[in-house]
Amino acid sequence: MLILTRKKDETIMVRNDVRIKVLGVSGNQVKIGIDAPREVRILRDELIEADKKKNEESAKNTGD
Repeated sequence: MLILTRKKDETIMVRNDVRIKVLGVSGNQVKIGIDAPREVRILRDELIEADKKKNEESAKNTGD
């Protein structure tokens, strides 16, 4: 894992076409903006986990 320190309005580049910018910091929350091509799928980790659980439950119910 790469760990970086960024301040408000500083950016991180991923590949040549994805830019992540720190928009603000308030307490323990950080607001970020992501500028990427439309074909790049961006999801929060908790949504991926919830979808994975949903698919596992669906597979169990289908198998019964």
